[in-house]
Amino acid sequence: MAPLLEVSDLHVAVDGAEILRGVDLVVGEGQVHALMGPNGSGKSTLANTLLGNPAYRVTSGTVRFRGEDVTTWSPDVRAKAGMFLAFQYPEEISGVSVTQFLRQAMAARAGEERSVLEVRMAMQDWMGRLGMDPAFAERYLNEGFSGGEKKRNEILQMALLEPDVAVLDETDSGLDIDALAVVAAGVEAVRGERPALGVLLVTHYTKILELLRPDVVHVLVDGRLVASGGPELADRLEREGYEPWRR
Repeated sequence: MAPLLEVSDLHVAVDGAEILRGVDLVVGEGQVHALMGPNGSGKSTLANTLLGNPAYRVTSGTVRFRGEDVTTWSPDVRAKAGMFLAFQYPEEISGVSVTQFLRQAMAARAGEERSVLEVRMAMQDWMGRLGMDPAFAERYLNEGFSGGEKKRNEILQMALLEPDVAVLDETDSGLDIDALAVVAAGVEAVRGERPALGVLLVTHYTKILELLRPDVVHVLVDGRLVASGGPELADRLEREGYEPWRR
């Protein structure tokens, strides 16, 4: 069986500057991989590249999803196929309610229209699990939301869109301890209902890894993966920082 997500010798440039310099990464079904690294190491570049952001140009290498080369696929095609990105800085969309957005996104993912009632019932269930005020369903997408509310809304989208692989780009940034626990519990709840879901969690910090234990931890420095290991690697990073790998 082909890996769920496979990145091979990936080189990526942004505005003519090479950011990723040959990344190899394999995520299997049901696995949680944590990608850690200092600021500017290329973590968000990899996350955006995996979902086809056109600002990030693949100069060589491939991204495969379920064995199929998706390197040139557009973001919407990847999303419909079952790839999901939770943004580090979720966009605000004025004039489009959370319910409207999710109904359209769910229809695109499923390939058929979903009734307003079906969407509302699914939203109410997951909003309850994520500790979200039901009134958020009628607010414009992320407009006026706090940082924590935006991140919970990203997990709500992940739950309802039922992807096969989810890339979570610094979902923990800007969250207090309580909000972090809710978001991590939400990710675990989605995994409980979709045990084959593969997760690539991009993070600076080890705190979320105490709540969402990874199968594999990767260290990215200067656009290259310099180490991979089990959860103990994150514990070492907590003690020593990134300096040993910079050297």
